[in-house]
Order: sequence, then C-alpha cells, then structure tokens
Amino acid sequence: MAPAMRPAALSLRLGVFFLGGWALSLVLLQVLLGTRIGQAQIAQMAPQVALNLRLSELALERFPPATVSQLSGLQLGVGQPPRRPRSWGLLGQGDDVRLERQADQLQLELCRRLPRCPEVVPNHGAARGVWIELASPLEPVWLYASIRPRFGWPPDPLLITLSLASGSLMAGALFLLLEVQRPLRQLERALARVGLEAQPEPMPQRGAPEVRRLAQRFNAMILRLEESERERGTMLAGIAHDLKTPLTRLRLRLSMLGDASASARAGADLDDLERITGQFLLFAGGGGEEPAVSVPLAELLAELAARYDGQPVELDLDPVTATVQPIALGRAVANLIDNALSYGQPPVRLVLRAWQQDGFELQVWDQGEGIAENQRSQALMPFQRLDEARSGHGHCGLGLAIAQRVARTHGGELRLGGEPLVDLSPQEAPGTFCVSLCGHSLVAGRVRASTICP
Repeated sequence: MAPAMRPAALSLRLGVFFLGGWALSLVLLQVLLGTRIGQAQIAQMAPQVALNLRLSELALERFPPATVSQLSGLQLGVGQPPRRPRSWGLLGQGDDVRLERQADQLQLELCRRLPRCPEVVPNHGAARGVWIELASPLEPVWLYASIRPRFGWPPDPLLITLSLASGSLMAGALFLLLEVQRPLRQLERALARVGLEAQPEPMPQRGAPEVRRLAQRFNAMILRLEESERERGTMLAGIAHDLKTPLTRLRLRLSMLGDASASARAGADLDDLERITGQFLLFAGGGGEEPAVSVPLAELLAELAARYDGQPVELDLDPVTATVQPIALGRAVANLIDNALSYGQPPVRLVLRAWQQDGFELQVWDQGEGIAENQRSQALMPFQRLDEARSGHGHCGLGLAIAQRVARTHGGELRLGGEPLVDLSPQEAPGTFCVSLCGHSLVAGRVRASTICP
C-alpha cells in the first residue's frame, strides 16, 4: 500500500469502527433498556390519550363517530374492536406479551386520570397499538392509539444519545486493540525472537502511524544487524583463512631445520595457532546455514568420542533421534569435552538423555572443581578467559561461546553447573561438575519459541 493511501485506509477503518460501535450499542441498549423505555413511553402518552378520550366523548354527544374522526383526525372504530391474531413465532410471542403489558399499564394510567376505567384491548400485528373504549350513549366506540415497537425507527432520542457515547468508547477501545495493541504485541514477540533465529521475519507495517513507524524502525534495525553480522563473519573468516597459508609455510620451513628440539617447540606453537584459527572460523560461521537432518544422536556422539581414543572419556548414551545440525552440534560437544579434559579431572563422562517430547540433553561430567558460580556468566562470553591458567595452548575463550550459540540455535541453552534437566542417579553421575547442553528438534529450519529450555 502506498504511503499516501495509508492515512485514508486508516481513517476508513476508524469510521467503520465508530459506525459499528454506534449500531451495536444502539441494539444492545434497546435490548437492555427496551422495557424501561416502553414504560416511560406509556407514561408520557397517557395524558394525551386521556385528553383525546375526554374530547372524543364530548364530541360524540353531538356528532356521529365518522364526523368526529374526520374533524379530529383520530382513528375511531364502531362496534367490537378489530382484534389481530397473535404471532406464534418466538419473536412474535415476546412482542405480544410486551404489548399486553403495555396495554395493562396504559389502562392503569387512564384509570388514575379519568373518572372511570376504560377497557383497553391490544391490537397485535403490523399496526401495533391498543383500542380504548369510549363512553358512547348509543353504540360501542373505540379510540385507537399506536405504540412504538421496541426496535422502532427512529429510535428513542435517549437511546441515540447513549449509543453515541457508548459506541464511541467501544470503537475507541476496539481501534486501540486492533490497530495499536495487537501490532505492539507482534513487535514484542518479534523482538523476543531477535538473536534466537538466524534471520527474523520483518514486521508488517500496519496499524496507527506511530506503530507503523516503530515497525519501520524495527525492520531497519534487523537489516542493520544482518549487515553487521555478515560483515563481522566475513572479517573473522577472512582473517582466519588468510592465516592458514603463512602457518603452513612456517610448518614446512620448521621441518627443514636441523634442530629437532626447536622444531618441536615451534611446531607446538603452530598447533596452538591453528587451533585458534579453527575456533575463529567456527565462531564466525556459527553453523546457521547448515541444513537440519534427522540423526541418531547416540551414534553421532559415539563417532565423535572415537577421536579421543586413549583418553578417559566414558559414554552413557540413550537411543535418541532428533532433527539437528550435526556438524555444529558435534563441534559444540567437542569443545565441551576438550574443556573438561583440559581444565577438569578425569574421567570425563558424556551422557545423552531424552527430554520432553522432542528434546534432548547432553551432559559432560568431570571430577574437577568446575567454574565458580560468580564467573559462569563471564565464561559464556566470547574471548573471555577466567584466569591465566586457562590461557595459552590454543585456547582463545570461544569454546563455551560456540557451544552456547549451537544450543540456542536448537532452541536450548548451555548450563554450567547446577542441576541438569534430566536427573541422574548417584551411580549414573560419576562427576562433580556438569556442563549441560539442552535442545529440541528443529522444525523447517527454525526454532519454535515455546521450546526454549528453562
């Protein structure tokens, strides 16, 4: 929709809200206040009907009924009053009962104002009203008085005034709900998804002008974040990729040196540099473009643990199948095992358990003291090392950050210490410190917002 057309469309919707609110309020008020309005109508028409009765009775003493009706404009009937048949539908029966009550009320009002109590007969049908008996010396004469139906047109002025006021309030509340509150809630949900999805959907620009401007700013922010993330990833990947070539040349030159001891020390430094470069590549890529496939996690983790042949890594894997990004998940688990082997105490135990309907939890246990509780949030930040003991040997503070990113991609979270989501018996949990990675199966490449681990 063109920007020039949006104010006109908004004004049209606002007009529809107000017209609908007024109409609905009028109908509701007629339903709720119809009885009271009908009683007030009878009380207002009773003095005029009593006056017409007195004047008609005085005129009938000198003139015939036809002449009196022609001169006064009143509708008079001679003989028995014409009785219309009752309606037998549900709505018709309700109106007939209401008309009889109004006839009884009008009779009571006339009895208070006249020296006698005239007979009042309701007239059902399209000509809704009552026949009132006149005191005639020769033959029975009846005066007809019409009564407004409950949903007559034009409506009662009081109902019109009340409907305008209440309808405006209803229309304003509905407009705020549909054009302001609902878009703001959509914006709130979209903001909650930022950082959990690789590419959040842009917000539709609709609603009030202020809400549309907020949606425009949000969409612009998403574009800037995507561009910044793309530039950051390209920069980190480029730096790490460009370092590989000189590292390879240095390794070749070291192999040609005669000093074996110096070559071994320099080779270890090159191994650390290659490890850091690999961590940079993993963190820059993030695994967001990797397709999700359904794999048996126990077999995937058993194949991963085979690389640690000869090291104290024990497996306790339940048969769990989930739709995951296998390469990214394998890298995250490898980082956790490497950290446990480097900073913890053996043996290291890898546990796999099913969690909820489509979830899984990976637990890495070791016998070390673990990370202090006041340092756990810092440990999850990229490029953060807790102390000097954790620096060097190819560690750059990206292992836990990569694992946390992979966990969030799978709708989960990385938990350091504390109680795991799936409790283990004392025989099953041989370690003293646990790092837990929980997640869910990916659906169509996206994470459901309701499946994030607590």
